[in-house]
Amino acid sequence: MGDPKIGAMQTTFSPAQLADPDTAESNRILRSCVHCGMCTATCPTFLLLGDELDSPRGRIYLIKEMLERGEPATEQVVRHVDRCLSCLSCMTTCPSGVHYMHLVDHARAYIQQTYRRPWPERALRRLLSAVLPYPGRFRLALSGARLARPFAGLVAGRSATAQRVRAMLSLAPRAVPPASNTAKPQRHAAIGRRRARVGLLTGCAQQVLAPSINEATIRLLTRMGIEVVVTRDQGCCGALDHHMGHHDSAMRLARANIATWSREMAREGLDAIVINASGCGTTVKDYGFMFREEPEREAAAKVAALAADISEVLTRFGYAPTREAPGLTVAYHAACSLQHGQKITAEPKALLKTAGFTVKEPAEGHICCGSAGTYNLLQPEIASQLKERKQANIARTGAALVASGNIGCLTQLGDGTIPAVHTVELLDWMAGGPMPAAVALVGVAA
Repeated sequence: MGDPKIGAMQTTFSPAQLADPDTAESNRILRSCVHCGMCTATCPTFLLLGDELDSPRGRIYLIKEMLERGEPATEQVVRHVDRCLSCLSCMTTCPSGVHYMHLVDHARAYIQQTYRRPWPERALRRLLSAVLPYPGRFRLALSGARLARPFAGLVAGRSATAQRVRAMLSLAPRAVPPASNTAKPQRHAAIGRRRARVGLLTGCAQQVLAPSINEATIRLLTRMGIEVVVTRDQGCCGALDHHMGHHDSAMRLARANIATWSREMAREGLDAIVINASGCGTTVKDYGFMFREEPEREAAAKVAALAADISEVLTRFGYAPTREAPGLTVAYHAACSLQHGQKITAEPKALLKTAGFTVKEPAEGHICCGSAGTYNLLQPEIASQLKERKQANIARTGAALVASGNIGCLTQLGDGTIPAVHTVELLDWMAGGPMPAAVALVGVAA
Protein backbone atom coordinates (compact mmCIF):
# COMPACT_ATOMS: atom_id res chain seq x y z
CA MET A 1 0.00 0.00 0.00
CA GLY A 2 3.00 2.33 -0.26
CA ASP A 3 5.40 3.94 2.20
CA PRO A 4 4.00 3.57 5.72
CA LYS A 5 5.91 6.60 6.98
CA ILE A 6 3.90 9.76 7.42
CA GLY A 7 4.76 12.32 4.78
CA ALA A 8 3.26 14.05 1.78
CA MET A 9 2.06 11.64 -0.89
CA GLN A 10 4.09 11.68 -4.09
CA THR A 11 2.46 11.54 -7.52
CA THR A 12 3.81 10.94 -11.03
CA PHE A 13 1.32 12.60 -13.38
CA SER A 14 2.71 13.70 -16.73
CA PRO A 15 2.47 17.34 -17.90
CA ALA A 16 -0.13 16.23 -20.45
CA GLN A 17 -2.27 14.67 -17.70
CA LEU A 18 -1.95 17.76 -15.52
CA ALA A 19 -3.27 19.89 -18.37
CA ASP A 20 -6.68 18.46 -17.51
CA PRO A 21 -8.20 20.64 -14.73
CA ASP A 22 -9.82 17.69 -12.94
CA THR A 23 -6.58 15.71 -12.89
CA ALA A 24 -4.64 18.76 -11.75
CA GLU A 25 -7.06 19.23 -8.86
CA SER A 26 -6.91 15.54 -7.94
CA ASN A 27 -3.12 15.76 -8.00
CA ARG A 28 -3.24 18.66 -5.53
CA ILE A 29 -5.61 16.70 -3.27
CA LEU A 30 -3.49 13.55 -3.41
CA ARG A 31 -0.35 15.48 -2.50
CA SER A 32 -2.07 16.89 0.58
CA CYS A 33 -2.59 13.38 1.99
CA VAL A 34 0.04 12.21 4.47
CA HIS A 35 -1.50 8.69 4.67
CA CYS A 36 -1.69 8.92 8.47
CA GLY A 37 -4.76 6.67 8.60
CA MET A 38 -6.82 8.79 10.99
CA CYS A 39 -9.66 8.65 8.46
CA THR A 40 -10.02 4.91 8.93
CA ALA A 41 -11.32 5.42 12.48
CA THR A 42 -14.48 7.18 11.29
CA CYS A 43 -15.15 5.44 7.96
CA PRO A 44 -18.41 3.43 8.03
CA THR A 45 -17.33 0.84 5.48
CA PHE A 46 -13.99 0.22 7.17
CA LEU A 47 -15.87 -0.07 10.46
CA LEU A 48 -18.09 -2.81 8.99
CA LEU A 49 -15.74 -4.58 6.58
CA GLY A 50 -12.29 -4.06 8.12
CA ASP A 51 -10.65 -3.91 4.68
CA GLU A 52 -8.03 -1.20 4.13
CA LEU A 53 -9.26 -0.82 0.56
CA ASP A 54 -12.68 0.05 1.96
CA SER A 55 -11.22 2.95 3.92
CA PRO A 56 -10.57 6.49 2.61
CA ARG A 57 -6.81 5.90 2.71
CA GLY A 58 -7.13 2.69 0.72
CA ARG A 59 -9.42 4.28 -1.83
CA ILE A 60 -7.05 7.22 -2.20
CA TYR A 61 -4.27 4.83 -3.19
CA LEU A 62 -6.53 3.01 -5.64
CA ILE A 63 -7.70 6.29 -7.20
CA LYS A 64 -4.14 7.60 -7.40
CA GLU A 65 -2.93 4.51 -9.27
CA MET A 66 -5.95 4.51 -11.58
CA LEU A 67 -5.56 8.17 -12.55
CA GLU A 68 -1.78 7.98 -12.92
CA ARG A 69 -2.03 4.98 -15.25
CA GLY A 70 -4.65 6.73 -17.34
CA GLU A 71 -6.11 3.34 -18.24
CA PRO A 72 -9.67 2.06 -17.86
CA ALA A 73 -10.78 1.47 -14.29
CA THR A 74 -10.44 -2.10 -13.05
CA GLU A 75 -13.13 -4.16 -11.35
CA GLN A 76 -11.22 -3.92 -8.06
CA VAL A 77 -11.12 -0.12 -8.12
CA VAL A 78 -14.79 0.11 -9.08
CA ARG A 79 -15.85 -2.28 -6.32
CA HIS A 80 -14.15 -0.34 -3.55
CA VAL A 81 -15.04 3.13 -4.85
CA ASP A 82 -18.66 2.03 -5.26
CA ARG A 83 -18.71 1.00 -1.61
CA CYS A 84 -17.83 4.55 -0.54
CA LEU A 85 -20.90 6.35 0.83
CA SER A 86 -19.46 9.83 0.23
CA CYS A 87 -20.48 10.52 3.82
CA LEU A 88 -17.35 12.71 4.12
CA SER A 89 -16.74 11.72 7.72
CA CYS A 90 -13.12 11.31 6.68
CA MET A 91 -12.95 15.01 5.78
CA THR A 92 -14.06 15.95 9.29
CA THR A 93 -11.41 13.67 10.77
CA CYS A 94 -8.51 14.46 8.40
CA PRO A 95 -5.82 16.66 10.02
CA SER A 96 -4.34 17.55 6.61
CA GLY A 97 -7.46 18.97 4.97
CA VAL A 98 -7.62 16.37 2.19
CA HIS A 99 -10.66 17.26 0.04
CA TYR A 100 -11.77 13.69 -0.43
CA MET A 101 -15.16 14.72 -1.86
CA HIS A 102 -13.68 16.28 -4.99
CA LEU A 103 -11.26 13.38 -5.41
CA VAL A 104 -13.90 10.64 -5.22
CA ASP A 105 -16.28 12.62 -7.45
CA HIS A 106 -13.53 12.80 -10.09
CA ALA A 107 -12.89 9.07 -9.68
CA ARG A 108 -16.55 8.28 -10.22
CA ALA A 109 -16.72 10.35 -13.39
CA TYR A 110 -13.55 8.62 -14.63
CA ILE A 111 -15.04 5.21 -13.83
CA GLN A 112 -18.23 6.11 -15.70
CA GLN A 113 -16.18 7.05 -18.77
CA THR A 114 -13.82 4.06 -18.79
CA TYR A 115 -15.53 1.07 -17.16
CA ARG A 116 -18.34 -1.06 -18.56
CA ARG A 117 -20.52 -2.39 -15.78
CA PRO A 118 -22.62 -5.58 -16.01
CA TRP A 119 -25.80 -4.82 -17.95
CA PRO A 120 -28.24 -5.16 -14.99
CA GLU A 121 -26.29 -2.52 -13.09
CA ARG A 122 -26.04 -0.26 -16.14
CA ALA A 123 -29.79 -0.53 -16.58
CA LEU A 124 -30.49 0.26 -12.92
CA ARG A 125 -28.20 3.30 -12.91
CA ARG A 126 -29.82 4.60 -16.09
CA LEU A 127 -33.25 4.06 -14.55
CA LEU A 128 -32.33 5.94 -11.38
CA SER A 129 -30.86 8.79 -13.42
CA ALA A 130 -33.95 8.96 -15.64
CA VAL A 131 -36.51 8.82 -12.82
CA LEU A 132 -35.33 10.17 -9.45
CA PRO A 133 -34.45 13.76 -10.50
CA TYR A 134 -37.86 14.28 -12.14
CA PRO A 135 -40.84 14.51 -9.75
CA GLY A 136 -43.49 13.51 -12.31
CA ARG A 137 -41.63 10.39 -13.36
CA PHE A 138 -40.70 9.56 -9.77
CA ARG A 139 -44.30 9.83 -8.60
CA LEU A 140 -45.43 7.50 -11.38
CA ALA A 141 -42.64 5.01 -10.55
CA LEU A 142 -43.57 5.02 -6.86
CA SER A 143 -47.17 4.28 -7.69
CA GLY A 144 -46.07 1.17 -9.55
CA ALA A 145 -43.56 0.19 -6.86
CA ARG A 146 -46.21 0.57 -4.17
CA LEU A 147 -48.34 -2.07 -5.89
CA ALA A 148 -45.35 -4.40 -6.22
CA ARG A 149 -44.07 -3.79 -2.66
CA PRO A 150 -45.92 -6.74 -1.05
CA PHE A 151 -44.13 -9.09 -3.42
CA ALA A 152 -40.58 -7.96 -2.55
CA GLY A 153 -40.05 -11.14 -0.56
CA LEU A 154 -40.71 -13.24 -3.65
CA VAL A 155 -37.59 -11.86 -5.34
CA ALA A 156 -35.23 -14.71 -4.48
CA GLY A 157 -31.48 -15.01 -4.59
CA ARG A 158 -28.33 -13.37 -3.23
CA SER A 159 -27.24 -11.77 -6.48
CA ALA A 160 -26.59 -8.03 -6.51
CA THR A 161 -29.54 -7.56 -8.86
CA ALA A 162 -31.96 -9.45 -6.59
CA GLN A 163 -30.81 -7.48 -3.53
CA ARG A 164 -31.24 -4.18 -5.36
CA VAL A 165 -34.73 -5.03 -6.60
CA ARG A 166 -35.78 -6.01 -3.07
CA ALA A 167 -34.29 -2.78 -1.72
CA MET A 168 -36.15 -0.66 -4.27
CA LEU A 169 -39.47 -2.29 -3.46
CA SER A 170 -39.01 -2.21 0.30
CA LEU A 171 -38.11 1.49 0.25
CA ALA A 172 -41.22 2.42 -1.73
CA PRO A 173 -43.72 4.18 0.57
CA ARG A 174 -47.02 2.48 1.28
CA ALA A 175 -48.80 5.63 0.14
CA VAL A 176 -47.59 8.51 -2.02
CA PRO A 177 -48.67 11.93 -0.67
CA PRO A 178 -50.69 14.10 -3.04
CA ALA A 179 -48.72 16.68 -4.98
CA SER A 180 -48.36 20.04 -3.28
CA ASN A 181 -48.96 23.44 -4.86
CA THR A 182 -45.80 24.70 -3.17
CA ALA A 183 -43.71 23.13 -5.94
CA LYS A 184 -45.23 25.45 -8.55
CA PRO A 185 -43.40 28.67 -9.53
CA GLN A 186 -44.79 31.45 -7.34
CA ARG A 187 -44.07 34.09 -4.73
CA HIS A 188 -45.08 33.52 -1.11
CA ALA A 189 -45.44 36.96 0.48
CA ALA A 190 -43.92 37.73 3.84
CA ILE A 191 -46.40 38.21 6.68
CA GLY A 192 -45.99 41.69 8.10
CA ARG A 193 -42.90 43.76 7.35
CA ARG A 194 -40.65 42.05 4.85
CA ARG A 195 -37.26 41.33 6.40
CA ALA A 196 -35.70 39.33 3.57
CA ARG A 197 -36.36 37.69 0.23
CA VAL A 198 -35.16 34.14 -0.44
CA GLY A 199 -35.34 31.52 -3.14
CA LEU A 200 -36.35 27.97 -2.20
CA LEU A 201 -35.00 24.82 -3.80
CA THR A 202 -38.09 22.62 -3.94
CA GLY A 203 -35.99 19.60 -4.93
CA CYS A 204 -36.95 16.43 -6.74
CA ALA A 205 -37.46 13.28 -4.65
CA GLN A 206 -38.32 15.22 -1.51
CA GLN A 207 -41.28 17.07 -3.00
CA VAL A 208 -42.77 13.68 -3.95
CA LEU A 209 -41.94 11.72 -0.78
CA ALA A 210 -42.61 14.47 1.76
CA PRO A 211 -44.15 17.67 0.35
CA SER A 212 -44.93 18.63 3.95
CA ILE A 213 -41.27 19.67 4.36
CA ASN A 214 -41.48 22.43 1.77
CA GLU A 215 -44.89 23.45 3.09
CA ALA A 216 -43.53 23.80 6.63
CA THR A 217 -40.51 25.73 5.35
CA ILE A 218 -42.64 28.25 3.49
CA ARG A 219 -45.10 28.71 6.37
CA LEU A 220 -42.33 29.25 8.88
CA LEU A 221 -40.28 31.65 6.79
CA THR A 222 -43.22 33.80 5.72
CA ARG A 223 -44.41 34.08 9.36
CA MET A 224 -40.90 35.34 10.17
CA GLY A 225 -41.29 38.10 7.59
CA ILE A 226 -39.31 36.39 4.84
CA GLU A 227 -40.65 36.35 1.29
CA VAL A 228 -40.14 32.97 -0.39
CA VAL A 229 -39.79 32.67 -4.16
CA VAL A 230 -40.10 29.38 -6.04
CA THR A 231 -38.51 30.17 -9.39
CA ARG A 232 -39.53 28.76 -12.74
CA ASP A 233 -37.35 26.10 -14.42
CA GLN A 234 -35.56 24.97 -11.25
CA GLY A 235 -35.24 21.28 -10.57
CA CYS A 236 -32.95 18.61 -9.16
CA CYS A 237 -29.68 20.01 -7.84
CA GLY A 238 -27.74 17.35 -9.76
CA ALA A 239 -26.40 15.49 -6.73
CA LEU A 240 -27.91 12.10 -7.60
CA ASP A 241 -26.29 12.06 -11.04
CA HIS A 242 -23.10 13.69 -9.81
CA HIS A 243 -22.44 10.96 -7.26
CA MET A 244 -23.08 8.23 -9.82
CA GLY A 245 -20.42 9.74 -12.08
CA HIS A 246 -22.96 11.05 -14.61
CA HIS A 247 -21.11 14.31 -15.13
CA ASP A 248 -22.96 15.76 -18.12
CA SER A 249 -26.47 15.21 -16.80
CA ALA A 250 -25.50 16.55 -13.36
CA MET A 251 -24.05 19.70 -14.92
CA ARG A 252 -27.16 20.15 -17.08
CA LEU A 253 -29.43 20.04 -14.04
CA ALA A 254 -27.18 22.35 -12.04
CA ARG A 255 -26.90 24.77 -14.97
CA ALA A 256 -30.69 25.17 -15.07
CA ASN A 257 -30.75 26.08 -11.38
CA ILE A 258 -27.92 28.56 -11.77
CA ALA A 259 -29.74 30.23 -14.65
CA THR A 260 -33.11 30.57 -12.89
CA TRP A 261 -31.65 31.86 -9.62
CA SER A 262 -29.37 34.26 -11.50
CA ARG A 263 -32.39 35.72 -13.27
CA GLU A 264 -34.17 36.17 -9.95
CA MET A 265 -31.11 37.79 -8.39
CA ALA A 266 -30.97 40.25 -11.29
CA ARG A 267 -34.72 40.90 -11.18
CA GLU A 268 -35.48 41.63 -7.53
CA GLY A 269 -32.53 40.18 -5.61
CA LEU A 270 -32.23 37.30 -3.17
CA ASP A 271 -30.83 37.31 0.34
CA ALA A 272 -30.37 33.54 0.35
CA ILE A 273 -31.19 30.37 -1.53
CA VAL A 274 -32.80 28.16 1.10
CA ILE A 275 -32.25 24.41 0.95
CA ASN A 276 -34.01 22.02 3.32
CA ALA A 277 -32.43 18.78 2.06
CA SER A 278 -28.83 18.76 3.23
CA GLY A 279 -27.67 16.40 0.50
CA CYS A 280 -28.77 19.01 -2.02
CA GLY A 281 -27.23 21.80 0.02
CA THR A 282 -23.78 20.24 -0.06
CA THR A 283 -23.93 20.06 -3.85
CA VAL A 284 -25.35 23.54 -4.45
CA LYS A 285 -22.71 25.03 -2.18
CA ASP A 286 -20.16 23.29 -4.40
CA TYR A 287 -21.46 24.77 -7.67
CA GLY A 288 -18.59 27.27 -7.70
CA PHE A 289 -16.08 24.42 -7.84
CA MET A 290 -18.12 22.33 -10.26
CA PHE A 291 -18.33 25.22 -12.74
CA ARG A 292 -14.84 26.65 -12.17
CA GLU A 293 -13.89 25.96 -15.81
CA GLU A 294 -17.30 26.73 -17.32
CA PRO A 295 -18.68 29.96 -18.80
CA GLU A 296 -21.13 30.16 -15.88
CA ARG A 297 -18.37 30.14 -13.25
CA GLU A 298 -19.15 33.62 -11.85
CA ALA A 299 -22.89 32.98 -11.69
CA ALA A 300 -22.28 29.56 -10.14
CA ALA A 301 -20.02 31.07 -7.49
CA LYS A 302 -22.69 33.64 -6.60
CA VAL A 303 -25.34 30.94 -6.28
CA ALA A 304 -23.05 28.81 -4.12
CA ALA A 305 -22.35 31.78 -1.86
CA LEU A 306 -26.08 32.43 -1.37
CA ALA A 307 -26.99 28.79 -0.68
CA ALA A 308 -27.92 28.16 2.94
CA ASP A 309 -29.42 25.31 4.89
CA ILE A 310 -32.79 26.11 6.44
CA SER A 311 -31.20 25.87 9.91
CA GLU A 312 -28.71 28.60 8.98
CA VAL A 313 -31.47 30.92 7.78
CA LEU A 314 -33.67 30.36 10.84
CA THR A 315 -30.70 31.04 13.10
CA ARG A 316 -29.77 34.18 11.16
CA PHE A 317 -33.26 35.67 11.45
CA GLY A 318 -33.93 34.72 15.06
CA TYR A 319 -36.37 31.81 15.11
CA ALA A 320 -38.70 31.91 18.12
CA PRO A 321 -41.53 29.52 19.10
CA THR A 322 -45.05 30.65 19.94
CA ARG A 323 -46.38 27.46 21.54
CA GLU A 324 -45.58 26.02 24.95
CA ALA A 325 -42.90 23.34 25.10
CA PRO A 326 -44.45 20.00 24.11
CA GLY A 327 -42.53 17.90 26.63
CA LEU A 328 -41.07 15.68 23.91
CA THR A 329 -37.60 14.17 23.72
CA VAL A 330 -36.15 14.20 20.24
CA ALA A 331 -33.14 12.21 19.02
CA TYR A 332 -31.27 14.43 16.59
CA HIS A 333 -29.76 12.50 13.69
CA ALA A 334 -27.04 14.60 12.09
CA ALA A 335 -27.14 13.94 8.35
CA CYS A 336 -23.64 13.37 7.00
CA SER A 337 -24.14 15.96 4.27
CA LEU A 338 -24.95 18.53 6.96
CA GLN A 339 -22.35 17.76 9.63
CA HIS A 340 -19.50 16.64 7.36
CA GLY A 341 -20.38 18.15 4.00
CA GLN A 342 -21.44 21.59 5.24
CA LYS A 343 -19.90 21.61 8.73
CA ILE A 344 -23.26 22.55 10.27
CA THR A 345 -23.53 20.89 13.65
CA ALA A 346 -24.79 23.29 16.33
CA GLU A 347 -27.65 25.14 14.64
CA PRO A 348 -30.26 22.37 14.26
CA LYS A 349 -29.84 21.20 17.85
CA ALA A 350 -29.95 24.76 19.20
CA LEU A 351 -33.13 25.48 17.24
CA LEU A 352 -34.84 22.34 18.54
CA LYS A 353 -33.92 23.29 22.11
CA THR A 354 -35.20 26.83 21.54
CA ALA A 355 -38.48 25.31 20.34
CA GLY A 356 -38.82 23.50 23.67
CA PHE A 357 -37.68 19.97 22.81
CA THR A 358 -35.30 17.90 24.89
CA VAL A 359 -32.59 16.91 22.43
CA LYS A 360 -30.52 13.76 22.68
CA GLU A 361 -27.68 12.72 20.39
CA PRO A 362 -27.36 9.02 19.56
CA ALA A 363 -24.05 7.25 19.98
CA GLU A 364 -21.88 7.13 16.86
CA GLY A 365 -23.55 10.27 15.56
CA HIS A 366 -20.75 10.75 13.05
CA ILE A 367 -21.46 7.41 11.35
CA CYS A 368 -23.72 7.34 8.26
CA CYS A 369 -27.19 5.80 8.38
CA GLY A 370 -26.62 4.14 4.99
CA SER A 371 -28.94 6.24 2.85
CA ALA A 372 -26.35 8.36 1.01
CA GLY A 373 -28.40 9.32 -2.06
CA THR A 374 -28.82 6.16 -4.13
CA TYR A 375 -26.43 4.11 -1.98
CA ASN A 376 -29.19 2.17 -0.21
CA LEU A 377 -30.40 1.05 -3.66
CA LEU A 378 -26.99 0.26 -5.16
CA GLN A 379 -25.31 -1.20 -2.04
CA PRO A 380 -28.29 -2.51 -0.06
CA GLU A 381 -26.39 -5.01 2.07
CA ILE A 382 -23.99 -2.47 3.58
CA ALA A 383 -26.74 0.14 3.77
CA SER A 384 -28.95 -2.26 5.71
CA GLN A 385 -26.22 -2.96 8.28
CA LEU A 386 -25.63 0.75 8.80
CA LYS A 387 -29.36 1.39 9.08
CA GLU A 388 -29.82 -1.27 11.77
CA ARG A 389 -26.83 0.09 13.68
CA LYS A 390 -28.17 3.64 13.50
CA GLN A 391 -31.73 2.69 14.48
CA ALA A 392 -30.41 0.74 17.48
CA ASN A 393 -28.38 3.74 18.65
CA ILE A 394 -31.40 6.01 18.24
CA ALA A 395 -33.63 3.61 20.18
CA ARG A 396 -31.17 3.66 23.11
CA THR A 397 -31.76 7.39 23.57
CA GLY A 398 -35.32 6.72 24.68
CA ALA A 399 -36.53 9.55 22.44
CA ALA A 400 -40.09 9.71 21.14
CA LEU A 401 -39.03 11.07 17.74
CA VAL A 402 -35.98 11.24 15.53
CA ALA A 403 -35.38 14.54 13.72
CA SER A 404 -33.09 15.10 10.78
CA GLY A 405 -32.53 17.62 8.01
CA ASN A 406 -32.26 15.32 5.01
CA ILE A 407 -34.98 13.42 3.16
CA GLY A 408 -32.70 10.49 2.42
CA CYS A 409 -32.03 9.90 6.10
CA LEU A 410 -35.72 10.25 6.95
CA THR A 411 -36.64 7.67 4.32
CA GLN A 412 -33.91 5.32 5.51
CA LEU A 413 -34.77 5.55 9.20
CA GLY A 414 -38.51 6.14 9.04
CA ASP A 415 -39.55 2.50 9.18
CA GLY A 416 -38.10 1.97 12.65
CA THR A 417 -39.92 1.93 15.98
CA ILE A 418 -39.37 5.68 16.39
CA PRO A 419 -41.11 8.01 13.88
CA ALA A 420 -38.80 10.25 11.81
CA VAL A 421 -39.58 13.88 11.05
CA HIS A 422 -37.78 16.79 9.41
CA THR A 423 -36.41 19.34 11.86
CA VAL A 424 -38.19 22.21 10.10
CA GLU A 425 -41.59 20.54 10.57
CA LEU A 426 -41.08 20.45 14.33
CA LEU A 427 -39.92 24.07 14.35
CA ASP A 428 -42.90 25.15 12.24
CA TRP A 429 -45.30 23.35 14.62
CA MET A 430 -43.86 25.11 17.64
CA ALA A 431 -44.16 28.46 15.83
CA GLY A 432 -47.84 28.09 14.98
CA GLY A 433 -47.94 25.52 12.19
CA PRO A 434 -49.85 22.22 12.13
CA MET A 435 -48.71 19.20 14.07
CA PRO A 436 -46.51 16.93 11.93
CA ALA A 437 -47.94 13.51 11.18
CA ALA A 438 -44.97 11.85 12.90
CA VAL A 439 -45.81 13.62 16.18
CA ALA A 440 -49.39 12.35 16.07
CA LEU A 441 -48.00 8.81 15.92
CA VAL A 442 -46.50 9.18 19.41
CA GLY A 443 -49.84 10.14 20.92
CA VAL A 444 -49.44 13.89 21.40
CA ALA A 445 -52.75 15.73 21.40
CA ALA A 446 -53.19 18.41 18.76
